[in-house]
Amino acid sequence: MKVVAVIPARYNSQRFPGKLMQKLNGKELILYTYQAVKNTELFNDVIVATDDARILACLEKNNAKVQLTAENHISGSDRIAEVAQNLDADIIVNVQGDEPFITVEDLKTLIQIFENDTQKEVAVGSLMEIITDPDMIENPNNVKVVVDRYYNALYFSRSVIPYAREMQENTTYYKHLGIYAFRRDALLSFATLDRGFLEPTEKLEQLRYLENGFKIRLGIAKNPSIGIDTPEDLAMAEAFIQQTK
Repeated sequence: MKVVAVIPARYNSQRFPGKLMQKLNGKELILYTYQAVKNTELFNDVIVATDDARILACLEKNNAKVQLTAENHISGSDRIAEVAQNLDADIIVNVQGDEPFITVEDLKTLIQIFENDTQKEVAVGSLMEIITDPDMIENPNNVKVVVDRYYNALYFSRSVIPYAREMQENTTYYKHLGIYAFRRDALLSFATLDRGFLEPTEKLEQLRYLENGFKIRLGIAKNPSIGIDTPEDLAMAEAFIQQTK
């Protein structure tokens, strides 16, 4: 099974414009993430997909593999689908450029979803983590997911799901992590699928797959995610690196 990682890299982040070009441990964030993914040695290839000349120049200067894409993509998955058209791969893993601390263990969990799917029923794999803090559960920036007994996604929402009409201590809440793996044919079909009511309502691209009948299977991440969405997040990430040196 040939597995390729593609890192979508957009410069104009709404909450933190230009964050991928901010320095983390002396390197641009996108370069730090690229090298971290490359160093896992889990992938046959690692490619950055960007629409920005600054990111392109930074990566080319550091001998990183990068492809310039169209600027008008609706989502990261659409951007990756453009790159996938010319990829020789069975599985394509979407690693976020602002997730520099994704671990080998969790990437293996994601890839194993497809290794265990002998019937090739799963179109998309992703990861989730258990959350218990009420503030995290209620925060709409934390996307929640509910799954069936086989860990197939039933729904993703910014709202609290499941809603416990009578609060129970044993209710489990899962936060969805923004990392995906796709069968190549499923990814190529993504851009051609109809956008239903749910995707633009929740502003969640993965709902396009669910609304069109594709199966998304979740694995449980063992390590807490550390995404960088604000300057404060970047400062915390820098402090984390310094503490672990």
